[in-house]
Amino acid sequence: MKIVLGFPLVLLLLVFSTVSPVHVQSSEVLYDLILRGGRIVDGTGNPWYYADLAIVDGAIVDIATEIKGSAKRELDVNGKVVAPGFIDLHTHARRGIFKVPTAENYIRQGVTTLIEGPDGSSPLPIKAFLDRVRETRTSVNFGTYVGQGSIRRQVMGLADRDATPGELGEMLELVRQAMREGAFGLSTGFFYVPGAFTPTEEVIELARAAGELGGFHTSHMRDEAAVILDSVRETISIGEGGGLPTHITHHKIVGVPNWGKSVESLSLVEQARAKGIDITTDQYPYTASSSGLQPVFLPSWSLEGGREAMLKRLSDPQTRAEIHREVARRIEVDRGGGDPANVVIALCEWDQSLNGKSLADIMRDLNEEVTIDNAAETVLRLVEHGGASAVFHAMDETDLERILSSPFTMVASDGEVPIFGQAFPHPRSYGTFARVLGRYVRERSVLSLENAVRKMSSLPAQRLGLLRRGLLRPGMKADLSVFDPDSVIDKATFESPHQYAEGFSLVVVNGEIVFEDGQTTSARPGQVIYGPATVQ
Repeated sequence: MKIVLGFPLVLLLLVFSTVSPVHVQSSEVLYDLILRGGRIVDGTGNPWYYADLAIVDGAIVDIATEIKGSAKRELDVNGKVVAPGFIDLHTHARRGIFKVPTAENYIRQGVTTLIEGPDGSSPLPIKAFLDRVRETRTSVNFGTYVGQGSIRRQVMGLADRDATPGELGEMLELVRQAMREGAFGLSTGFFYVPGAFTPTEEVIELARAAGELGGFHTSHMRDEAAVILDSVRETISIGEGGGLPTHITHHKIVGVPNWGKSVESLSLVEQARAKGIDITTDQYPYTASSSGLQPVFLPSWSLEGGREAMLKRLSDPQTRAEIHREVARRIEVDRGGGDPANVVIALCEWDQSLNGKSLADIMRDLNEEVTIDNAAETVLRLVEHGGASAVFHAMDETDLERILSSPFTMVASDGEVPIFGQAFPHPRSYGTFARVLGRYVRERSVLSLENAVRKMSSLPAQRLGLLRRGLLRPGMKADLSVFDPDSVIDKATFESPHQYAEGFSLVVVNGEIVFEDGQTTSARPGQVIYGPATVQ
C-alpha cells in the first residue's frame, strides 16, 4: 500500500470520493464559501501556489486556479497565505476552555484543533470530560490523551513503589477503557509524581495496551537536563517494547552545563528511526519553560504521599536540609538557569502580588541577599504556603533552532486557555504558532514557510491519525488559517504575556468562520475528535 504523508492512499481515496469537485461555467450558487486568489500552502511541505478554494458543508470540495460559479460568500485573499488550520497536539486547554470556549488566544494564531491530556495528566473518565467539552460548544476542535500518572494515582495514590499484579491489571483496564472512550493514546509525565515513581517496564505494559488499540505514546521525559540522553533512550525503549509509535513532547535542553546536547539527543532519535522505531518530537519556540515550583525544584521522593507528607518532611530539620541542597542544585545547574532572576512567578493563588516577580525580586522585597542558597529557602517557603507556578529561563537558542529544524519535529504550544489579563502565563499560550512563522521563518530563515506549516498541520495530523485534517485537499475538513506572511508575528512577551498574535485575518473551523478582520465570530463549530478505538 502506498503511503502519502503517513495516510493510507486507499483511505484518502475513499474520503475524496464523498465529494465532487466542480469546475463548471455557471453563475448558480454552488458553494458555501470561496476564498479567491490565495497562496495555497497545503500542509505537505510542497511549494505554495495560487488558487481558489471552495467549501461546502464543512469540507473542502475544490481547489483550482479559477473556480467558476458562485458561493453564499466569497472572500478575496489575494496576497495572503491559505493554510490548513493548525493542530496543537500538546495543550493544557482544560485550564480555561470551559470559561473561554472561543479559545481566542489559539484562534488568533490559526490553531483550529487542541489536544489535551499530556504529561501523564488527564481527566478521568475520558468520556465524561469529552461529553462536557461537546456540550460547551467550542470554537475549536478538541481531543485528549489518557494520562498514565492520572491512572496510577487513581489506583495507587502517590506511592513510590512498583505496582502489584492486581494494580497493574486495574491500570491496564483503565487504559483500554480510556481508549474506547476516545483517547488518542497514552501520555506519561515521568518528571511529575506519580509518574516519577513508575518503572519503565510498567509503562511499557500500559503503552502496549494503548498501542493494541491504535494509540501512541507521548512523554514528558524524566529529565531534560543532566540525564537527558538516558531519558531519550527510555522514551525510545517504550516505543520499541510497547510496539507502538512513541513521541518526545516539548523537546528541550535545560541547564547551562547541558546546552548543546541536542546534537546527541536528535542523533538518538535518528538512530532509532533508522532501526524502524516510529519516534517523533514536538517543541515550543521559547527558551523558557513553565511548571510548578514543587515538581521542578523538589526531589520526587519528598513529594510521596501528597502535600501533608511533604510538609512533614520539611518540618524535620535534617530532611529539610537535604531537600534544600537539592533545590539549590536545581537552581544552579537545572531549571533555575544559575540565577534566581531566571525564575519568575506566573501564578501564586494565595498571594497575587507575587505574580510576575522573580525569586530575586522576592528576596529583595524581603531585604535578603540574592544568593542561590537564599533562593532555595525562598522556594521552600513558597511551597509551604501553598506553592506557585513559574516560568524558568534556562534554555539556549541554538538548541531550540536545532530541534526545530529536525524533520521529525512538529510545533506544539504546551499552553493553556488563559483568562485574558489574569496572572503572568507563559507567552507560548498566545504566540507559539505566530512566533514560528514570524521569527523562525521570516526573520531568521530557520524554516521555509512550507515546512513550518507542515510542522503545524499535516505532521501532527499524521501523528494523531487524523485522516481528514491537516491538509488542503478536496474531501478534507475545512479547517483553514489565512495570514499575511509579511506581518504575522507573536506579540506576547514574558513581561506582558496577554497580547494576541497579529497577522491572521481569517480562521475557519469545519467550514464556518470563527475569526475575521480582528474579531471572533459567534460561530461555535468545534467538534470533539475521538481516537482510533472509540466506541460510541
